[in-house]
Amino acid sequence: MDEITNFISRIDNESRKADSTALLSILEKVSGYKPFLNGSIIGFGKYHYKYESGREGDSAVIAFSPRKKNLVVYIMPGFSDFEELLTTLGKYKLGKSCLYINKLSDLKLDIFEQVAELSVKYMQNNYKCKNV
Repeated sequence: MDEITNFISRIDNESRKADSTALLSILEKVSGYKPFLNGSIIGFGKYHYKYESGREGDSAVIAFSPRKKNLVVYIMPGFSDFEELLTTLGKYKLGKSCLYINKLSDLKLDIFEQVAELSVKYMQNNYKCKNV
């Protein structure tokens, strides 16, 4: 955890630093997994994936990265199952599995927690997930 605390403490933008500390707490609580640092990504839990092509590897069950431009939350199953919740989430942009947030105050945190929790449950129901 000290590694993660040190990583967050080096974020220049004070708002991004505070949001990262809050996300750390939220995602640890919602996922039930201890956080780990992988480069500039803070992950929670791990799962093993294997594509039809034969490519395989390990990834976080849920994760976030405090980038300079925005916070990125990695929702591994994507967002198709969360469309109704997303209509009331707040201000954000989506990628395939990425939720781009300028600041946490742009979101309704109770809705965000629901999306995160449902994402983790989906992963646990479809993959062997473990704490790191």
